[in-house]
Amino acid sequence: MNPQQTPPQRPELEVKLADTAVIGDVERPLTLYERVAGNDAVQRLTILVALIVVWEIYARWLNNSLLFPTFSETVRTFGKDIANGVLIDRTFTSLRTLAIGYAFGLAFAAVFTTMAVASGTGTRILSTLTAMFNPLPAIALLPLALIWFGLGTPSLVFVIIHSVLWAVALNTLSGFRSVPETLRMSGRNVGLTGARYVGLILIPAAFPSILAGLKIGWAFAWRTLVAAELVFGVSARSGGIGWYIFEARNDLDTATVFSGLLTVILIGLVVESVIFRAIETRTVNLWGMQR
Repeated sequence: MNPQQTPPQRPELEVKLADTAVIGDVERPLTLYERVAGNDAVQRLTILVALIVVWEIYARWLNNSLLFPTFSETVRTFGKDIANGVLIDRTFTSLRTLAIGYAFGLAFAAVFTTMAVASGTGTRILSTLTAMFNPLPAIALLPLALIWFGLGTPSLVFVIIHSVLWAVALNTLSGFRSVPETLRMSGRNVGLTGARYVGLILIPAAFPSILAGLKIGWAFAWRTLVAAELVFGVSARSGGIGWYIFEARNDLDTATVFSGLLTVILIGLVVESVIFRAIETRTVNLWGMQR
């Protein structure tokens, strides 16, 4: 190559930037409508209002309070029984029984799943027990519970434990099995074993599945409790919401039946929107595991 020959020069390319005024605002504050419409609480409230409107319109069209009372009639009955203390007493009775059964169910589920992750034998034992007892309706065990524990709260607690235990244990075990092997090896490499390994590695990684199991167990516990009181009943002095509905059904008071059902719905909404939502916000949402 001739040293006096200069290499070819690439022509300079100059791109004229577009006028930003044509593009518009890259970032702008949301309007009031966008903030309200995107709010989770507002969306939930809108759904509830829509359901109430449909309920009221259908009940007025049917015009038969014995079959389907209106929402306004149900609210009046609900307010009356709240004022005289009947519904409050029934609700606290159910919540007390539910809390005992739910707590024991979670405790047994924690023991079983801890044993399952400790060894392959424990996993096979839990899988076998879950396959045996999970399909068994809790209400079908109530006659045996009445023979073993008698008529009262212990029998209800027994069937609630059954309904909660297998749902929570199955979801927790599935979550533990889905933990990536690299994360497991990281825990072992830093010397984690036993309860510390489960608490610091497995539970945080499997927490979405565990939380789903807690929600399912809570729903199963409510269903079992109300169904047990409806089918078998308890003494009127210690009866809960199921007994409240049972008495109203015998009196053909459909508005009171709907009032009891409305109470269960409201408690479910509060637990889901306050307790479980707070747990999600402080755990899986904060950790970026769930939107």
